[in-house]
Amino acid sequence: MVGCQREHALSATVVSRARLGRGTAGRGALLAGFGLAVLLVSVGVSLTLGPADVSLVNVRDVLLNHVGWADIPVKAAKNAIVWEERLPRALVAACAGAGLALCGVVMQSLLRNPLAEPFVLGVSSGASTGAVVIGVLGIGGGALGLSGGAFVGALVAFGLVLLLARFTSGGTSGVILAGVAGTQFFSALTSLVVFAVADSDETRGVMFWLLGSLEGMRWDDVALCAGVVLVGGVICIAAARALDAFTFGDDVAASLGIPVVQTRIGLLVVTALMTAALVSVVGAVGFVGLVVPHAVRLLVGQRHARVVPLAAVVGAVFMVWVDAATRTFFAPTPLPVGVGTAIVGVPVFVALLLRRRGRA
Repeated sequence: MVGCQREHALSATVVSRARLGRGTAGRGALLAGFGLAVLLVSVGVSLTLGPADVSLVNVRDVLLNHVGWADIPVKAAKNAIVWEERLPRALVAACAGAGLALCGVVMQSLLRNPLAEPFVLGVSSGASTGAVVIGVLGIGGGALGLSGGAFVGALVAFGLVLLLARFTSGGTSGVILAGVAGTQFFSALTSLVVFAVADSDETRGVMFWLLGSLEGMRWDDVALCAGVVLVGGVICIAAARALDAFTFGDDVAASLGIPVVQTRIGLLVVTALMTAALVSVVGAVGFVGLVVPHAVRLLVGQRHARVVPLAAVVGAVFMVWVDAATRTFFAPTPLPVGVGTAIVGVPVFVALLLRRRGRA
């Protein structure tokens, strides 16, 4: 009887908070539209930033030419810089930021842990090990390549973490602890391979990739990242109601008719696949999935129907500007984008913590 009363009380809490959250609908839609406009402007402006001199007029002319709306004479060098180098890089940055932010939103809700982020499942460290095995040891390099090895390593790490979490039967805390163990294990493997086998040039190249790199992005990378984020984003938006329930615990989710175990495993698999695909392209980029969800929740509340799309937009804008800053301020050798996200993300996260404490 007490359990039923508790479930009804919790369910009522979810419903009441959802009704209160409807007041943020207008603001959420307005912020999402504004965010999309900011994203478009950010991508356009970022194309002008870098060691080579490119103006907004050059960017406009190149884009109009390539979409077939004009035939404006443009120097071949500027065309190559905008269309072949900077635009794919900016779009991959936007997709990576959006995808990692989406994964952060889902992870924090499923695991009910404000420190959860996409890499808590060991995906990043597994990807690093896979990339090192290919890049340093050369195992399977002809068939997979560096990105392919990273993707396989990420999936192997995720599988082992889920297996360990199943045996521990610790619920969400078991998943987190298994993720920590998997992260440490694969990080140690990566360090062992680099220390024991790699020479100085290989070590530098591997470390640059491990810290996150958007160098050499091409249109096939854009297609891969965009496809992954689009599919993952649709799934996350469709699961918004379930994520709202998971925020209050498994009992509330079950009382609302949500299959708790299947939904949690399914969404964890989706986030792991998204993270693996993105990390295999851009390397290990941290703090996006940790910081962006907290910032977005402060803007639009807790309803995931608002949080999910806005987090994707904010994550995309964040990554575009971090990439633009790292390649501009540290030219001619750009700073790894993962270092840039950490430099910006840590102060922002501290500010969010202080604001949360002040409101408590």
